Amino acid sequence: MSITTGAKRLVKLLPEWAWNYSSRQPTTTYNPMRSDEGRKDAAQPVYTVFDYNADHLEERKLQNETACKPYRENGRVTWINIDGLKRSEVESLCSHYDVHPLIVDDILSVGQRAKMDEIGSIIFCLLPMVYFNKSTGTVEAEQVSIVLGRDFVLSFQEDATRDVFDPVRDRLRGGNVKLRSSRSDYLCYSLIDVIVDSYYGVIDNINESIERLEDFILLNKQADHFASISMLRREVMELRRAIAPVRELINGFLRSDNKLLEDQHDKYYKDVYDHIVQANDYVENHREMLMNLQDLYMNQVNLRMNEVMKIFTMVALLLAPATVIGGIFGMNFEVIPFAHHKEGFYVSVGLMLIIPMFMLIYFKRKGWF
Repeated sequence: MSITTGAKRLVKLLPEWAWNYSSRQPTTTYNPMRSDEGRKDAAQPVYTVFDYNADHLEERKLQNETACKPYRENGRVTWINIDGLKRSEVESLCSHYDVHPLIVDDILSVGQRAKMDEIGSIIFCLLPMVYFNKSTGTVEAEQVSIVLGRDFVLSFQEDATRDVFDPVRDRLRGGNVKLRSSRSDYLCYSLIDVIVDSYYGVIDNINESIERLEDFILLNKQADHFASISMLRREVMELRRAIAPVRELINGFLRSDNKLLEDQHDKYYKDVYDHIVQANDYVENHREMLMNLQDLYMNQVNLRMNEVMKIFTMVALLLAPATVIGGIFGMNFEVIPFAHHKEGFYVSVGLMLIIPMFMLIYFKRKGWF
């Protein structure tokens, strides 16, 4: 057998969401005692600026953080999105916009839970963007930091190749009246809203995987699905750990009386709160579904074991008359009835066959098989 043929057979034996160590996040991702904080500087951060009001929109891509500094306090709302983080540039930009050093530390950290803080004239929120990698079947999370100030929003992303902010960009380019005429807190709400809504795409993919796995278990009862269930449970746990704290983050906006947040926008944050509560409910339902699938799988394993034991027991019972008869006629006595009879052999063999037949008929009428 060639190496290629062996590799193809090995791939078929692997589950479709094969274990992928290169993309899987460790269970514990944040450790404040770590000196390097687990982050490497991006080679070339990408700075995108949307500077707008009701009548004007300027969209630009800038080379460095220095080019972003003139947009502060220009009379318009400014959204600066940074893809890829470099410590020196993040610190420089945040210093210009009066962002507290503690917030800068949170932006540059890795693996923190979602949270919302108010320090000075700044509102800071940190939450994950999650994606479902269909090639590996894993949930991948990217930490996003959003800094809300008077007439500006700074958003920091780790991955420069993907995000979920395109709907907000399209609304700005299309002249959305509400977004273009509102203050920066409505822009902050819009960014959080599209992040929370993106969770449902991941939830749908998880749900599809669970339903497909359930069909496999029900239709292919002989296959070993325990590893697949365990891997999928880990992905649901990863998703739950990522999005569960977002509920408290949104609640922080609702409870805050910060002057940066207009009261008229509370209803929008309540809508996001409803969405994140529902998303958490779905994830909890998925956890229960996987527990039920594991119970179903274990029940099927036990049922198969019971079927095998029933067959073995049936065979042993059917062979018992032959064993008893053979044992009787094999005893070391001088006088054994039919032992020296010319028809003795045929009579004993007949009994060995007839008695199991009557036993089979009896078992069948009792419904034991």
